[in-house]
Amino acid sequence: MDINREYNNPLVEQRADPWVYKHSDGYYYFTASVPEYDRIEVRRADTLEGLREAEAVVAWRKYESGPLSANIWAPEIHYIDEKWYIYFAAARTTETKEGLFDHRMFVLENNSANPLEGTWQEKGQIHTKWESFALDATTFEHRGILYYVWAQKDPNIEGNSNLYISEMSNPWTLTGEQVMIATPEYDWEVIGFKVNEGAAVLKRNGRIFISFSASATDHNYCMGLLTADNSADLLDPRSWVKSPGPVFQTNVETGQYGPGHNSFTVSEDGQDVIIYHARNYMEITGDPLYDPNRHTRAQIFHWNEDGTPNFGIPVKDGVRAL
Repeated sequence: MDINREYNNPLVEQRADPWVYKHSDGYYYFTASVPEYDRIEVRRADTLEGLREAEAVVAWRKYESGPLSANIWAPEIHYIDEKWYIYFAAARTTETKEGLFDHRMFVLENNSANPLEGTWQEKGQIHTKWESFALDATTFEHRGILYYVWAQKDPNIEGNSNLYISEMSNPWTLTGEQVMIATPEYDWEVIGFKVNEGAAVLKRNGRIFISFSASATDHNYCMGLLTADNSADLLDPRSWVKSPGPVFQTNVETGQYGPGHNSFTVSEDGQDVIIYHARNYMEITGDPLYDPNRHTRAQIFHWNEDGTPNFGIPVKDGVRAL
C-alpha cells in the first residue's frame, strides 16, 4: 500500500477553514483560522502529514482596535507574480448587527522566497461595490486573467452572503464588473442561515469548478459545486451551473459533522486531495463559531465518468482513506 495515497485524520487539530497550497519548491504551505481568531499562522512541510507537527510561524496579529481588531477569519495563502499573498477577513468587533458580523476583506504581501521568512506588508482592504459584510476571498488565474471570488452581503438580498466574481488589476485591486454567481436557494443552503461562502477553485477536464459551503457552521454545514466551461465568459452568471444537492456533507456513520470550507491540493504522488474541516460530534454548546474543534482533514478524491469531481463521503477519523 502506497503511503503517499492516504492520510490519517485529523491532519491538524483545531484549525478551521483550512487552506493548503503546494508550491513549486515541493513544500505544502498551510494556513487556517485559529480558535482565538486573533492571528494568522503559516506552516510548511514536504508532506501533507508533516503539516501536523510543522512549526507554525505567526505572519500577522490583529490590532487592539479598528477594522483589523476582531475575528480574523479564513486566511488563504497564494503565490502570484513571484510574491506571496494572504487573503483574510477581519472585523471591528465580535458583536453582530441584525445577525451579521462586520467583516471586510484584506490582503498581505511578502516578497520572500519562503513566506515563513521576510515581512508581511499590509496592502489594505480589497474594496467592492458595497461596504458590507464580506469574507472568504480566493483567487485564480484563467487565460492570463487574475480572478477574485468572494462571499458578501448584498443589502438588497435576504440572507448572509452570496458568491461574487471579479477580475483583478493586481492582487489587491478589483477591476470592472462584479457579478453574483451564486445565492442560497436550495433547502440545504439555508439551514440556520442563508449562506454561500468559502469558495475554492478546481480546473480540470475543460471546466472550472468552484466548491463552496452553505448553511450554519454546525452539522448542517455542507459543500456545493458551481461549474463553468473553460471557454465561457466567467463574468456571465449564466455560465455557472450549481449542483442541485450538496456534494460533501455530514456522515453520521463515519462520525464527520459539518464538513466544508475546503481547499484543493495534490498528494505527494500527484493525486487530487480535498482539504476540509469537520467536527467529530454533533452536539455543540453555544455558538458553533466559538466551538474550537473543527479539525483540518485531508482526503483523496476521484472523478466521475462525466468529468466532474466525486468527493465521496468524509472518512472516519484515524482510518486511512484511499
